Amino acid sequence: MTDDFTFERLDHVQLDIPAGAEDECRAFWSGVLGMTELAKPPVLAARGGGVEVHLGVTPDFRPARKGHPGFQVRSLDALAERLAAHGHEVRWDDNVPGRRRFHSADNLGNRLEFLEPGPAATEA
Repeated sequence: MTDDFTFERLDHVQLDIPAGAEDECRAFWSGVLGMTELAKPPVLAARGGGVEVHLGVTPDFRPARKGHPGFQVRSLDALAERLAAHGHEVRWDDNVPGRRRFHSADNLGNRLEFLEPGPAATEA
């Protein structure tokens, strides 16, 4: 297993989670994807938001069927291997010409898209 992938772009995303699932979310976002949990700034803590990935407790939680964040990633294959090694299905999708991408889900069923930079992004 390798950790040679790098997230390139996405400022933040808000994902709904059920009450009591905070530790389960940390296991995925920090443990599997390697993102760092940051202390919430006081103004956001008062509202329940976060900094990088906002996980908002929703009483009637249901994972979105279509809505999802799209992460631009360098070394997409390394990330796919890591997700699969942690038991997360990787579904490759070639429906966008010129873009390598796949979909997966966090441990609560939130849909996630991971893709490599397109030709315009790599030429810039």
